[in-house]
Amino acid sequence: MEQQIDSVFKKYNFNGSIAIFKDSLQLYRKENGYSDFKNKVKIDSNTVFAIGSVSKQFTATLILLQMEQGKLNVSDKASKYLKSFQIKEYENITIHQLLNHTSGLNTFGGKLMFKSGSDFFYSNDGFNALGQIIEVVSGKSYDENVMELFKKAGMKNSSTGNIFEGKNFAGAYLGNATKFTAVPNMPKRLGGKDIGTPAGGILSTIEDLHIWNNAIYSGKILKAETLKQFVSKSSERHHAILGKMGYGYGIMINIGSPESYFHSGYVKGSPSLNIYYPQTKTSVIILSNIADEEKGKSSTFRPHVEVKKITDHLENTLLQLKAKH
Repeated sequence: MEQQIDSVFKKYNFNGSIAIFKDSLQLYRKENGYSDFKNKVKIDSNTVFAIGSVSKQFTATLILLQMEQGKLNVSDKASKYLKSFQIKEYENITIHQLLNHTSGLNTFGGKLMFKSGSDFFYSNDGFNALGQIIEVVSGKSYDENVMELFKKAGMKNSSTGNIFEGKNFAGAYLGNATKFTAVPNMPKRLGGKDIGTPAGGILSTIEDLHIWNNAIYSGKILKAETLKQFVSKSSERHHAILGKMGYGYGIMINIGSPESYFHSGYVKGSPSLNIYYPQTKTSVIILSNIADEEKGKSSTFRPHVEVKKITDHLENTLLQLKAKH
């Protein structure tokens, strides 16, 4: 495995960080390249990355925590909490449909892509609406809510683009190691209208995402029956790069074996992937801060896809060995 992943770094001159943990044991870790290309600052174990849509699972968890407190139900209509949904087009959209992208919403204010609940269409604005619902029912800002969640999980180096004050942020870049341009106004731009914090504006580290995976899937954050809702496949997605998969609440689910929960993330210049294999309690985390957008997203995510193939295969092999014994 080590040689295979090392070869992914080599083949793509991968600028970023990849780590694999089995429960709390580190099996593999490697950093390569720069967090700041201009000043040649190397990526290290403390580097903080923008994680894009990997953020969605935190928003989904916050909704479920509000549900556990009796402040909402996932079967509730969003219009119960948000005035902006009290229009004929949106009045029947439920929180559940926003969580698993079956609301039909694309960009807020536009026509629905289909009758709510009848199909899948990935919507960032749907998750930003969930962020607003969290604020309404909790009486606190999204940032405050998510910082409390990080604290509960034991994550010390995660925050949102809006409030980040640390020193180790990896600036995002477009292009390649020899010809690059910095994405302006990072990480503040993540909180803006184009992305939105609940949909894609969280910053984190390899270590914190590992802590998160262990905390959420071990039942430290949500009650057992709530966690089951979080990981239950309630819709299906055809992902342009990762293929056919199930979708739970802010997480993707492998169809077939091995069993895994994962989510990719992409905000300009920051491709990421967080995978968790529940049967062996293994986390695979891939974070990066440069993307050659001219080559397209499938090229950008090639290293991530290759690592997932390697670790899927490894997981299947381990499970087969386990079954024999």
